[in-house]
Amino acid sequence: MSVMSMEVVAWNQMYRTMNTSAQQTRFSAVTARRIVDFARPHRGKLLVFVVFSVVLAVLAVATPVLAGRVVNAIVDGDSFDVVLRLSLLIAVIAVVDAAFGLLNRWLSSNIGEALILDLRTAVFDHVQRMPIAFFTRTRTGALVSRLNNDVIGAQRAFSDTLSGVVSNLVTLVLTLVVMIGISWQITLLALILLPVFVLPARRMGTRLARLQREAAGHNSAMSTQMTERFSAPGATLVKLFGQPAVESAEFAVRAARVRDIGVRSAMVQTVFVTALTLVSALALAVVYGLGGFYALRGQLDPGSVVALSLLLTRLYSPLTQLASARVEIMSAIVSFERVFEVLDLVPLIEDAPDAVSVPDGPVAVELSDVHFAYPSADKVSLASLEEVATLDSRGGVDVLHGVSFRAEPGQMVALVGTSGAGKSTIAQLIARLYDVDSGAVRLGEKDVRGLTAESIRGAVGMVTQDGHLFHDTVRANIVLPRPDATDDEVWEALSRARLRDLVTSLPDGLETVVGERGYRLSGGERQRLTIARLLIAQPRVVILDEATASLDSTSEAAVQAALGEALKGKTSVVIAHRLSTVRAADVILVVEAGTIVERGTHEELLAAGGRYEELHRTQFSVTPESAAQAAGAGTTVAGSLSAAAASIGVNPSIA
Repeated sequence: MSVMSMEVVAWNQMYRTMNTSAQQTRFSAVTARRIVDFARPHRGKLLVFVVFSVVLAVLAVATPVLAGRVVNAIVDGDSFDVVLRLSLLIAVIAVVDAAFGLLNRWLSSNIGEALILDLRTAVFDHVQRMPIAFFTRTRTGALVSRLNNDVIGAQRAFSDTLSGVVSNLVTLVLTLVVMIGISWQITLLALILLPVFVLPARRMGTRLARLQREAAGHNSAMSTQMTERFSAPGATLVKLFGQPAVESAEFAVRAARVRDIGVRSAMVQTVFVTALTLVSALALAVVYGLGGFYALRGQLDPGSVVALSLLLTRLYSPLTQLASARVEIMSAIVSFERVFEVLDLVPLIEDAPDAVSVPDGPVAVELSDVHFAYPSADKVSLASLEEVATLDSRGGVDVLHGVSFRAEPGQMVALVGTSGAGKSTIAQLIARLYDVDSGAVRLGEKDVRGLTAESIRGAVGMVTQDGHLFHDTVRANIVLPRPDATDDEVWEALSRARLRDLVTSLPDGLETVVGERGYRLSGGERQRLTIARLLIAQPRVVILDEATASLDSTSEAAVQAALGEALKGKTSVVIAHRLSTVRAADVILVVEAGTIVERGTHEELLAAGGRYEELHRTQFSVTPESAAQAAGAGTTVAGSLSAAAASIGVNPSIA
C-alpha cells in the first residue's frame, strides 16, 4: 500500500514539475498587491478553503497513528472493544476526511472558476475598449492565449498552489513531529534519503517540460496552419496558387516530431516513475528493517513500525511538492503579470467624465482643421502580442493636414481621391474610432470627444467594403445593433435591402447560419445584409466606405438600390473610387495626401479641369473636350444620375 502511495506521489510530482513554466521572474510586491486586490472579493471563501486544507492535513496524519495503535492493541492482546473503537475512529476520520475533501474541492473549483470569470471578463471588456490600431497590430492567437492559458495559469495560484502550500506545510510539520516522537533515528534516515527522491524529480521534470514545450510549439504551428488553410479564403488560395503536396509534407513533418516526442516522453515518464518507486520501496525496506531491529530489541513497538511506514508517504509527498512550490508560485505570478500587462494598456478612446449624448434630431457632421497621425506601436500594443522583440516607438506620420468640411443634415458629401489619400481615416474619425491630434470632429455641433461612445454608435452607422459578418444566423447578424428588434422589423429591413426573397428561400430562413465571415453568401448578398443591419440600427449619420468597390455591375446595382433606402433623409459621407457612384452628391471633396484639394459639385469640378476632372477622364477614358460636352449636353448619363439621385432622396447636381 505504501509503495503504491509513493508511486502516486512520484507521478504527481513529475506532472507538477513538467507542467510548471520554466520562465522565471522576480517576486514583485506590486504584482502581489494586485493579486490580493483581485482576490479580495473571494476572501471569505479563501479563508474557509485554507481552514479546510489544515483540517485535511491533520486528518491525513491521524490515520497512520491510529493504524499503529490498532497493531499494538492486537499484539498486546487487548480486548476487541479497544480494536473496535480504534477501527470506528479510523472509519469516522475517513468519512470526515471524505466530506472535507469534497467541500474543499467544491471551494477550490468555485474560487478558481470565479477567478477565471473575473479575469476573463476584465480582459475581454478591456480589450473591447482598445483602438482599432491595437487589433491591426496584435496577433489574434496571442491575445486569445491571454484569455485562456494565462488566465488559467493565474487561477491555479489559488485553486492548487495556495491549498498545496498550506496543507503541505501543516502535513510536513505534523508528520515530522509525530515521526520524531516515534523514532528520531528512522526520521533522520528518511530525511537523508530525501535528495535521492527529489533531485531526480526536478531533473526529469525539467527534461519533460522541454519536450512538452517543443511539442506545444509544433502543435501551435499545426494549429495555425490548419486555421489559415481551413478557412474559406485560405482553402481557396491553396487551391488556386498553393501546393497541396508541400503543405501536406510540412504538416506531416511536424506531426511526426510530435509523435516522436510523445514516445520519448512516455519512456522518460516510465523510467522516472519506476526509479522513484524503487527508491520508495528501498526507503520502506529501511523503515521495516531498522524499525524491526528496534522492535525486536524492545526499543520500538510493532505499531510504531507500521505508523512510520504509513507516515513515510506523508513526509515525502509534502516535501517533494514544497520543493517545487517556488517554481509554481513564480509561474503563477508570470501568468498574472501577463494578464495585468493587457489590463495596463491604456485605451486611447475614453468617455469624458462629463460626456453627453449626441443631440436629438438631424445631425450635421463637421471637421474643423483636423490634423491626425496614427499612433505609434508602443502606445497601442505589446511586443509579446505582436511577437516581436521590441515595439516601434517612432511617432506616427501625419496623414491628415488641416482637413475641414461640413455635411449639413440630410446632405450627401462624397470623398474621392487616390488610395492612401486619407479618406477612410476621415470616416474613422467621424465614428470616433480614433481621436484627432488637433482640430475637432463635431456631430450636431458637439465635439465627439465630449460625447458618449454609446450615443455615437447609435447616431453613426458605417458600411465598409468587406461587409463583415459573424459565423451566426442571418437574424443575429442583422440585429447586432438592436438585439430587441422584432421579426417584423427584420423582415422590413430585408425587404428594403432587396434580400427578402433570398432569405425566404434559405432552408432555415432567418435562422440560417451564414458561415465564417459570411462566405456562404455572395459578395453582393453580404453587402446587402450589412445594409439591412444598418437599416435596423437607424443611424442619423451614414458612412459608406467603398461599399460597392468589389462588386460586379449586377451586384452593384442591387446594392445601390439598397443603399438608396439606407440613405433616405440621412446625413451621409460616401467614400468611393468609382466616380459614377457619387456624381449625385451635394458636395464632392477631392482628397490627396491628407488634404482637401478641390470641392464642389460634379458639374463644377468637371468644369474646373483640375484633379477631379483628371480622375474622371482616367476612369471613363474620355478627353477633356468630350467630358465638357457630356457635362453640358444633359445626355442619358445625366438622366440615369437623376434617377439615382431620386432613389436616394437627394437633390441631383449632375453635369
